[in-house]
Amino acid sequence: MPEERSIIRAVIVDDEELARSVLCEFLAAHPDVEIAATCANGFEAVKAVTELKPDLLFLDVQMPKLDGFEVLELIGSEVAVIFVTAFDEFALKAFEVHAVDYLLKPFSAERLTEALERVRGRLALRERLPIRAVVSTARPHEGPAERILVRDGPRVHVVAVDKLDYVQAQDDYVCLYTEGKKLLKEQTLAELELLLDPGRFVRIHRSFILNVERLTRVEPYGKDSRIAILRDGTRLPVSRSGYARLGELL
Repeated sequence: MPEERSIIRAVIVDDEELARSVLCEFLAAHPDVEIAATCANGFEAVKAVTELKPDLLFLDVQMPKLDGFEVLELIGSEVAVIFVTAFDEFALKAFEVHAVDYLLKPFSAERLTEALERVRGRLALRERLPIRAVVSTARPHEGPAERILVRDGPRVHVVAVDKLDYVQAQDDYVCLYTEGKKLLKEQTLAELELLLDPGRFVRIHRSFILNVERLTRVEPYGKDSRIAILRDGTRLPVSRSGYARLGELL
């Protein structure tokens, strides 16, 4: 008797309807793959993964509003991923380095079968994708971030860095203070610091990054410390090295 395979619940994410249809057609030949949902954008993808908890995600890289890398950062390593992409050679090499499964558009039914075999092996071994390593090496190197994405259950908050007042470290999370709201994101302060414009944001303390546009003044506080006063009256500690960095920027 042929070996009975467990069902793999999959979600397809692609902004092109034709691409979603082709993938659905090819997957019909694989009875152990059940299509739980199809999504036309990254926001739908985050919601689907959160609510449906699929085993596998077919993820387009180049999408408007929220690209595949941003989706990956938001969902974490909760699901196996096959990238479906027309991306450049650099990104493909990065996928290969991290043993990430990908389908280069246009792909054949045979190539899909190969990718599924690799995924079945990963799922059997419960291997987790090295999310941050994949994103950092595969994503095109651009300038400072213009927005920060925060997942709140099935919802995604898009925070423009212009609206960011300051950031506070909380263990392996950061708390973003923006327009009177607090948003918690699973990321270290050091990782976020690398993404922000150093001409506008400064690490004033081991636990705080400040948007210098929100600063009104710095006052002495105790013997060797200082405190930053923001426009809204918020008071943040400033370390000696943070004060030096602040001085270089101002």
